[in-house]
Amino acid sequence: MPAVNLPGNGIRTRLRTTAALALLPLLPLTACGSGGGTPAPAGAAQASPAPADDPVADVTTVETIAALLPADVRRTGSVRIGSSVGSPPSAYYPNGQDKPPAGQDIDIANAVAKVLGVKAERQDASFETILPALGSGKYDLGTGNFGVTAERLKTIDFVTYINDGQGFAVKTGNTTLTTQVNDLTQLCGLTIGTGAGTTFEKTLTAQQGVCAAAGKKPYEVKVFSEPGAVTTALQQGRIDVVMSTINGLRHQAAQPAAQTTFLGEYHRLDVGFAFKKGSPLTPAFQAAVNELVKNGTYARILKKWGTTASAIEESRINPAEHT
Repeated sequence: MPAVNLPGNGIRTRLRTTAALALLPLLPLTACGSGGGTPAPAGAAQASPAPADDPVADVTTVETIAALLPADVRRTGSVRIGSSVGSPPSAYYPNGQDKPPAGQDIDIANAVAKVLGVKAERQDASFETILPALGSGKYDLGTGNFGVTAERLKTIDFVTYINDGQGFAVKTGNTTLTTQVNDLTQLCGLTIGTGAGTTFEKTLTAQQGVCAAAGKKPYEVKVFSEPGAVTTALQQGRIDVVMSTINGLRHQAAQPAAQTTFLGEYHRLDVGFAFKKGSPLTPAFQAAVNELVKNGTYARILKKWGTTASAIEESRINPAEHT
C-alpha cells in the first residue's frame, strides 16, 4: 500500500514484516485470569498456557433458539467462521499452532455454536481480510474483536457480545507519556504503532490533522500486519506508543515480562460477531448470546479471561457507534 502524507510530512507506513522479523524475540505473554485485557497490540502467536477451566463444557443446545437458524444451516449443521487469531485474552495459540486456539472470542463463539446445535468451523484469517470476505460468502461470520463503527455498519451486520475499545500503552520506563491519553494532540511528534485494517488505524488517519491545527509537529503512524510486530517495535524503540484494544493492553501490562504501561481508555466500542449485510443468522446469534448471559456461562467466560469489566447486559444487533 503506498505511503500517505500526513501534515508536516509525517508518514503512515504499512509494514509487512519480513521473514527476518519472525526471528526476532516476541514478548512472552501469559493468558492471565485476572487484570482484564486482550493482547499485545497487533496480535501474536503465543506460547503461554491458557486457563484450565472450561465454562463452555456444559453448554447444551436450546431448541427454541436453534429453530431461529435458516433451514440450510440447520441441515448442514455448521457455520464457517473467519477467525483472526492474535493474542490473549481475545484469541491466540496458547501452545503454538499445533494446538487449537484459545481465548475469550473462541469460548464465546464455541458456546454460541453449542446453544445453536451447530459446529463452529473456524478458518484462520488475517484481521483485515475477514470483513471483505463476508460479502463474497467465504465465511458465514467473522470474529476478531471487531468494533461496531458507523462506517462498518454501512456494509456489515453485527451481533454484540462484549464492550471493548481503544487505548494506548508505552514501554515501561518511557517518560514521553505518563498520563492517560484523552486527546490525540498529546501524541504530536511521536511515532504510533497499530494493526492493519483496525479501528485504531482509521481513527489515527481520520484525525491526522489535529497536530497541524494545534501548531505542533504531526504524529507518525506505523501500521503492522504481521503477528507480534507492534510489540517488537515498541520494545526496540522503533515506535513510541501503541494504540490497540483496551482489554489487550491491560492484559499485556499485567504481565511482568511485558514491560508495558497502560495509558487508559480512549474510546469505548461495542464488539460483535460480524456478518454480511442482511444475513439471516443474526437473530439466532443474538438469542444465543443472550441465553449465555441469562444462564451465567457468559459471566464465567469473561471471568476466566479477566474481561469482566467489559461485560454487556444484553446482545444487540447493529447498535449505533458509541460517541
